[in-house]
Amino acid sequence: MKTPITVAYGDGIGPEIMEASLHILREGGAQLELERIEIGEKVYLGGNSAGIEPSAWESLRRTKIFYKAPITTPQGGGFKSLNVTTRKRLGLYANVRPCVSYAPFVDTKHPEMDVVIVRENEEDTYGGIEYQLSPEVTECLKLITRPGSEKIVRFAFEYAKANNRKKVTCFTKDNIMKMTDGLFHKVFDEIATEYPDLQSEHWIVDIGAAKLADTPQAFDVVVMPNLYGDILSDVAAQIAGSVGLAGSANIGLQCSMFEAIHGSAPRRAGQNLANPSGLLLGGVMMLVHLGQIEAADRVHNAWLKTLEDGVHTYDIYKEGVSKEKVGTQEFAQAVVARMGQKPEKLKPAAYATEVVKRKEWTRSTLPNPKVELVGVDIYVGSSERSGKKFGDAMQTATHGDLELTMVSNRGVSVWPEFMEETFTADYFRCRFTTKDSKNGMVNHGQILKLMEQVNAAGFDIVKIETLRNFDGKPGYSLAQGQ
Repeated sequence: MKTPITVAYGDGIGPEIMEASLHILREGGAQLELERIEIGEKVYLGGNSAGIEPSAWESLRRTKIFYKAPITTPQGGGFKSLNVTTRKRLGLYANVRPCVSYAPFVDTKHPEMDVVIVRENEEDTYGGIEYQLSPEVTECLKLITRPGSEKIVRFAFEYAKANNRKKVTCFTKDNIMKMTDGLFHKVFDEIATEYPDLQSEHWIVDIGAAKLADTPQAFDVVVMPNLYGDILSDVAAQIAGSVGLAGSANIGLQCSMFEAIHGSAPRRAGQNLANPSGLLLGGVMMLVHLGQIEAADRVHNAWLKTLEDGVHTYDIYKEGVSKEKVGTQEFAQAVVARMGQKPEKLKPAAYATEVVKRKEWTRSTLPNPKVELVGVDIYVGSSERSGKKFGDAMQTATHGDLELTMVSNRGVSVWPEFMEETFTADYFRCRFTTKDSKNGMVNHGQILKLMEQVNAAGFDIVKIETLRNFDGKPGYSLAQGQ
């Protein structure tokens, strides 16, 4: 029986590479029944800021498999990323991006590279929660949750186990973002103990990225929060040979989406130039996910044989290595002509199981911590550039149960001590804690009274954040220099 899937041809080069990829998949024996939907630029410009119609969601929720070509998000404000929206609304929490070199047939400095990036797909800065706090200051919230971290880290270890990988590495920046990235790292260390047969390690993302670019053979499976994973999977794909060769799987508990990692490249559209390989390999990952293993093997090996025979599109063509420069359609025909063949020098594809069996893993049950409200940060817009003058004015304007203990600007403490060298923007964070050092507790009534005082003094309150302790440990960070 054919498996129903939802297909979107996308924008730019999307229709060309989708047609080529579907042709190859069919000729390779894929059993697919297509439901085509319209998404992307045309829908955006038709007045739908989400880029997708309700009827398309109905198809996606029915088939639960989405094969998607790249789309174009119009420039300018008001248009939300459809990729992010799809991943979040359908719960596609795991983004799997294999980055493999195909030396000597595709130019690369790393002929032994075979790294899989597992990217958390729903959280981090990709929540898209942003604010303009003042004329000079904008804000983006970074959200890392324990359940979200547990899901993606466990997926990475399960992927490694299912695919005979040896090591899982975690990249974070928890030397700076000690609470958000610190939680991700902590969860990684906890879950790693459940997989004693797999090596595990953690790298700070900046030096880890440098090592990945220089010595990718030091890594196997790398799991990261959303933003780092997005950036470094493109870097890894490019140093392997080309972003145009990389496919991507977005896995959820119910639905999954398969695509290329590159964009819609509108400048190359309609010229029969684009390389369909990234979308095709996303399709191969889809076949593996659907259990159509024989077809996945046939298509992948025919594609590898085509590369090996030097039949290349313009983006990977190299004099002295490539034998024939071909267009999109001709490349697809070359792959189809090699169905049933296997590469002789490159490692043949041999799939055995699904990428990872979809299942709901039990989230950690933690004891309810004792939560104490101990203060408040009030963010205030101000054109004052001196932290000393601003802090003194705020201290004079406020009185009662809560006292001003710190003022910061862009995360740097500027009061009670202020250095003239410190650059300030037009908003300040004012931290208030209780004067009652014995009790230490604050109530919302005290916070409301404080806000009334700040407002009455003519200060522009931008937002507030409450300060809480969890089992006696601060649930908030100090300012730099505090």
